[in-house]
Amino acid sequence: MPHTLLPTTVVGSYPQPDWLVDRDILTGRSVPRVHAHALWRPAPDVLEQAQDDATLLAIREMERAGIDILSDGEIRRESYSNRFALALEGIDAERPATIVSRNGKPTEVPRVVGPIRWRGPVEQRDVTFLRAATDQPIKITLPGPFTLSQQVVDEHYGDPEAVAMAYAEAVAAEAQALHAAGADVVQLDEPWLQARPEAAERYGVKAINRALAGVGGTTAVHLCFGYAHTVKDKPSGYSFLPQLADSAADQISIEAAQPRLDLGVLRDLAGKTILLGVLDLGAPEVESAAQVAGRLRAALPFCDATRIIAAPDCGMKYLPRARAFGKLKALAEGAALVRRELAG
Repeated sequence: MPHTLLPTTVVGSYPQPDWLVDRDILTGRSVPRVHAHALWRPAPDVLEQAQDDATLLAIREMERAGIDILSDGEIRRESYSNRFALALEGIDAERPATIVSRNGKPTEVPRVVGPIRWRGPVEQRDVTFLRAATDQPIKITLPGPFTLSQQVVDEHYGDPEAVAMAYAEAVAAEAQALHAAGADVVQLDEPWLQARPEAAERYGVKAINRALAGVGGTTAVHLCFGYAHTVKDKPSGYSFLPQLADSAADQISIEAAQPRLDLGVLRDLAGKTILLGVLDLGAPEVESAAQVAGRLRAALPFCDATRIIAAPDCGMKYLPRARAFGKLKALAEGAALVRRELAG
């Protein structure tokens, strides 16, 4: 069972084995918004079996590292968002459009060509598989509605807010199904809140609240500055964060280690549990338990320990597996150090 004080978790992803994905393709391109079939090494007829095997490996490594709340490592995904995004009605990914991504590069994205509708569960089997594989609490991640709306070219609604709210309806249906399938935590990934703060200010929280309406269990929203793999210099403050105090989410997941975040912002989220990123995924070395403990201690003046869950920054899938495992082990050991101090 997880520790009641300073439990540990992952943001979502874990490295996929080199026998499953072509790492040169993974690291050599921007995050896929359309299908990226070339990423997978196994033949299509054995791909699901290979993904299952790799998912089990990821779950066991998280358990072995001492992580309390597990994900499936997002092993079956080409990116955090495209698996769900491309399964919706009203989306054309076969004839994509091109936009400039948040890192300034041209990226192929789907087009919205009709009403966005949920056809049925996309990640339900992922939750069922994860639930059967471990007795520990589990979480599943979904792309959030605001982020989804920023990763398409709209040729149907003619109104950015209407696109986000249509996605919110679809995400809500999926999130409810995932909780019903056994997920203890359903997390919405919303990195584009940080990239597009003006639009986020207008309708970001509204879309998130619609997406979380009716979802039982614990809910979370994750936002970040982009993967350490592609973003080397991160600002020390979020352009959009205190606004999430008004969201329906129970937990807010943030990066704090690589960006050296000013943790005073945690005061603005007093009603929320914080998933605090205390592993710098841009650093090639594995943190010591003492380093992790120091980063957790730094948050305590601004946030009660009972509202902190220790986590990595985001983008663990891009790390070599040995480094990812080492960092998670340090996360568990560092949290244990602070837990013992607080217990006296």
